[in-house]
Amino acid sequence: PISVFSIPKLKKLRLEFLDAMVRSIQEGVLMSSSSSSTTSNSTTDSEDSLSPSASTKSFVLRTLPPPITGAYKPLAVLSAHVGSVSSLALCGEFLLSASQGKDIIVWQQPDLKIFAKFGQGDGSVKALVSVGSKVFTAHQDSRIRVWKVSRRNSENAFRLVDTLPTTKDYLGKFMKQSNYVQTRRNHKRLWIEHADSISCLAVHAGIIYSGSWDKTLKVWRLSDLKCLESIKAHDDAINGLVAGDGRVYSASADGKIKIWGKEKRKQIDSSSLSSSSSSSSCLHVLKATLEGRAEVSVNSVVVSGDGKWVYGGGSDGFVMGWEKREKGGDFEEWRLGFEMKGHKMAVLCMCVVGEMVCSGSADKSIGLWRRERSGILCKFGVIQGHEGPVKCLQASPNNVGAGFMLYSGGLDKSIRVWWVPKQDKLEEKKKKKQSFETLLMHKE
Repeated sequence: PISVFSIPKLKKLRLEFLDAMVRSIQEGVLMSSSSSSTTSNSTTDSEDSLSPSASTKSFVLRTLPPPITGAYKPLAVLSAHVGSVSSLALCGEFLLSASQGKDIIVWQQPDLKIFAKFGQGDGSVKALVSVGSKVFTAHQDSRIRVWKVSRRNSENAFRLVDTLPTTKDYLGKFMKQSNYVQTRRNHKRLWIEHADSISCLAVHAGIIYSGSWDKTLKVWRLSDLKCLESIKAHDDAINGLVAGDGRVYSASADGKIKIWGKEKRKQIDSSSLSSSSSSSSCLHVLKATLEGRAEVSVNSVVVSGDGKWVYGGGSDGFVMGWEKREKGGDFEEWRLGFEMKGHKMAVLCMCVVGEMVCSGSADKSIGLWRRERSGILCKFGVIQGHEGPVKCLQASPNNVGAGFMLYSGGLDKSIRVWWVPKQDKLEEKKKKKQSFETLLMHKE
């Protein structure tokens, strides 16, 4: 069998195929969005109002009227999972989907047919990430499994090669009593082990981060899969992680987003450490704590491309944004820039695509947000179609026509594929259409 990884033309064929799929609906989307803009004057005064809070200014942003429901139609609906879809990831020319069951399905693009299935362990798959030729899956049984992507047929394409913590790492630490930490009353574990479900994963610069319901953030080295550090990060379960630019951002049910940065061991005051660690030369220290609405769980977190804004989704349906201020010593200064009621129910997931942010919610919808020059988000559209809460989102980095592909997984056990026009292209075409119509009116 021919490996899909060895065909250099596959990417080009995939994009051509997707272009053909979206060409038939592109004009309809643009026309629907254009027609919906004529109702923009019907927004209420309450939507335009500013509401400063006692500690910092918080804003209820102006919401543009969303396109009609029929404006966004799924290009495909994938329904092979027996449980609700919990996580999505892109791996080369594959789309990977994990569910509340043990199964992980590999969908081959561009036709999105099932290429392979794999999975092992007890309990559901909570998260998955892909890096290089490896796939990491986080499970309810508190373990991370490592799969190698091989250039074989579908039966052996994804092969289990290790489990974290590794046997080597475990044997090197289990003899020392100082390596054990108390997880609950009369129960101890090695600090390299998670004590509860692993809810999220993030990869950056040769490091994989895992967040758990046990309130800890663990740091693993990709080269040898060794656990370098375990951080007592939050007072409640960790729900989301994102890493980039030397920082890792953790969102928690305690209502906070914390920012962690690497520091050399010699520069760290040992009294300020909140972690167990190996002999690594660098450790992660707290750089900032972002707080939003009181008694609201933060379920997801994303960061803008320039690193100046952090956006979080709350259990009350609000989307919040924090702006980075001038650096003040070792501790970074951030301010709450806005908070907006974006959904009727909890925000469960978010993803960033250039200057756009997408949010998935328990209200079964996907919100589309445009980032203004100020960094504040403005909601301009809503995608509807799922029959249950939207649990995960994954956007393709490649442009398809004047938009991008968005994949969504829900508790309705389905994966839906959408083509979303980029807002700058949409506005440009709307202006050209309006100019042409104005010219015709003058001629008449």
